[in-house]
Amino acid sequence: MSVNYGSKRVVTGAHYGLRDWLAQRITGALFALLTLIVLAKVLLTSGPLGYEGWAGIFAPQWMKALTFAAFIAIAYHIWIGMRDIWMDYVKPTGIRLALHIFTIVWLVACLGWAVQVLWRL
Repeated sequence: MSVNYGSKRVVTGAHYGLRDWLAQRITGALFALLTLIVLAKVLLTSGPLGYEGWAGIFAPQWMKALTFAAFIAIAYHIWIGMRDIWMDYVKPTGIRLALHIFTIVWLVACLGWAVQVLWRL
């Protein structure tokens, strides 16, 4: 005779909790790091910043790599936030799926555009 204690739990929702919370904090820290580096470079640059000045800030390969890493981080940051909004407030599954797909396509397109901008400098 088998005895089951307690009731069966219905598992619904994302249940990403700690992983997403931590990802949001880590990506936020990366944004802060990039902001501090850009501010330091701007403050160390004399004179007004035109196109040449900004292009000079982002010209080194390490700066392009850090900026692209920040773009990937911001895309992931946005994905977590938008996914949670769609899951919390959009109840029809078909509409929610369409919004998830639209969000992913939009974020990938933004990352592609970011690559074009960074490596054109």
